[in-house]
This record gives sequence, C-alpha cells and structure tokens, in this order.
Amino acid sequence: MAKYIGLMSGTSMDGVDAVLCDISSQSCNTLAAHTLSYSNELLTVLNRLCSEGPNELNTLAVADRLVAEAFALAVNELLAKCELCASDIEAIGSHGQTIRHYPNGDAPNTDFSAQSARGFTCQIGDPNTIAVLTNIDVIADFRRKDIALGGQGAPLVPAYHNAVFAHKEKHRALVNIGGMANITILAPENSGIAPLGFDTGPGNTLLDKWAQQHLNKAFDENGNWAASGNVNEALLNHLVKDPYFQQLPPKSTGREYFNLQWLRKTLLSFADTAPEDVQATLLQLTAITIANDVKRELPAPRNQEPNEVIVCGGGAFNNTLMQTLRSLMPAFNVVDSSNAGIHPQHVEGTAFAWLANAFKHNIPGNVPAVTGASRPAVLGALFKSN
Repeated sequence: MAKYIGLMSGTSMDGVDAVLCDISSQSCNTLAAHTLSYSNELLTVLNRLCSEGPNELNTLAVADRLVAEAFALAVNELLAKCELCASDIEAIGSHGQTIRHYPNGDAPNTDFSAQSARGFTCQIGDPNTIAVLTNIDVIADFRRKDIALGGQGAPLVPAYHNAVFAHKEKHRALVNIGGMANITILAPENSGIAPLGFDTGPGNTLLDKWAQQHLNKAFDENGNWAASGNVNEALLNHLVKDPYFQQLPPKSTGREYFNLQWLRKTLLSFADTAPEDVQATLLQLTAITIANDVKRELPAPRNQEPNEVIVCGGGAFNNTLMQTLRSLMPAFNVVDSSNAGIHPQHVEGTAFAWLANAFKHNIPGNVPAVTGASRPAVLGALFKSN
C-alpha cells in the first residue's frame, strides 16, 4: 500500500478537496479529507476567467500560481490534521481548476481560421508550485494527452469508477453531480466490458448561478427554494430540446456552454416565470437529463433486486434533487456514494489520487469508449519536488 493525495476543484468552485488515500493494486481506500475554500478575491477572478475578457493572459498567469498555493495549503493542512509528513506521501494527483473546456475546437473569438481551430482544455494550478510548497512530487495535466489523441479529455473518472465501484454481479451507474453532471455505466466485475461514460449536461451550475442572482446565496441549500416553486413544463420542454441533450456520446460540456446566457436566451420567451419556478424547472432539467441517460444506458436487472444508481458530488446533498431522481428512476435503487463507502464529496478527489497511482504504475487512465480518444494512454506528467 502507498499513500497518495488527490486534489480536485470542480466547475462549481465550491472548495478545494484534498483526499488522502491508501492505494494498492487491489484496493483504493479513502483515509481522510480536507476542504479549503478559495479567497473571495480569487473566486471572483476565477469566475471571470471562465469567459472572455480584457487582460486575460496576465490575470490567468497570476491565478495559476494562486490556485496552486490554495491547493498546496489544502495538502499541508490535511497532513497536519492526519499527523503525517511529506515523506509519508508517494505523490499528489492534482486535477487543477478548469477555466475553459472546448474539446471540439469551437472556442469563440479566436484569431485562427476554421481550418486552424483546435480543441483544448485548460486547467490551472501550477504543479511546480504545489510540489515546492508541499515538498511532494505532483502528477498533473491529466486531460491534455486524451485531447491530443482526439478525445474529449473528459470524463476521466470512469476508469477509476470501474476499478473501485464495479459490482461482482450487477450493473451499476455512477452519477457525479458537480457543476456539470456525468454518468458512468459499469458492467459486472471481471466481465471484460469497458465502462461507458459521458457528461449528461448541467448539474449544479445553473441552479447555483440562479440562486446567487436572486437569493444572494452561494447555492440553494437542500433545494428548498426549488421545492417552493413549480416546474414550468413549457420552459422545461424548450430547454431539453437543446442539441447537446440529443448528441450521442462521446461528449463533454462545461459552463462555457451551460451558463446564465444560455438560460436567458430561452427566458426571453418565458419572461413572466417567477424566479422560484425557474429554479424548480432547472432542478427538473438536471434530474430528467440524468435520468433519461441512465435509463437508456443501464441494463434492466436480471433478477428482482434493482440495479444501483450511486450519486456523488455536491448534488448528492440536495435533498430535493435526490428525491426527484428517485421519482424519475423508480426501477433503480438511487443512493449516494456513502452507501459504497466513500463520502460523496470525496469521490473525485480520490479519483485523481487513483490516476496518480495509475501514472506511477504505467496504467492507462482514459477509456477510449468514453472520451473518444484513439487509444488508451497513461495520463499526466510528473513534477518533482526536488
């Protein structure tokens, strides 16, 4: 067994999760975790960097260092809490903070011709700075190898999901609801069938941004505000017709696409909808797009016991969302990942600890059937601490 720390901050930017794991060729056990919030100044800048604006390059370069400092602080505080030192840790696996994700080469307002357009993904949080400030080797830059191989660079968690969550006999679905939502469909252990996975669409991002605009709160706690409203079926029907939801996988998305601008274009035709009814409709949109994809991809159980849908990420703490998912998927047992032994907030951090271990042992971290890459590949790059 070797100890690794996984670092993750998703598109919701609700905190840096540092997760301590004990990993061997046969197991991946989560030992402890620590969450650190960004400063208000940095969070404001990061949100601004997610769309085009002035003086981007200088701002991005400084934010790259500041995000790394926050990641390193999360590691050092986790080590102190666990009474461990740097030499106890084999390596850190750092996802970084996603700023832009345009894997299909459709980024707006570039200076290149259509023929020169290229897909890319951009995560910041300088791994050199993390390595220096923690005195631990860092493995980072996991997504760009998959992009170079013609893939989406996302989602990268299905290989980890398959290693850790696959059931001996049954199919399972893993649903991660962060800023975006993604699903992984797992065949039974040792079946030889590769997992299937893709982004279903918005997770919490529209819910959070709408709540921030109308409640001046970071998010709608427990989905209580959404529960106070009524779903506008006409608005919902319009939203679910978006081309992304009809697109077949491999596919991935981000807040570059699903954002308040996307929503406001539709709301022009539904201007009399009360804010709480919009929130209720957005929650239903997240739930129904997840449920539709799960029901399409997850096979029916062969016996009377229902297959499991395991939910992780921040959405697992939204009681209204979880109740809605259960009502839309009555044939499945919808639970959060604590039922499988991992806290819902720690699954993605654990995944990047697992990917760091995969790098060290020359194990492919992508699943071409998921991302669309031309072949499996070892993901990441090593940044030495000395």
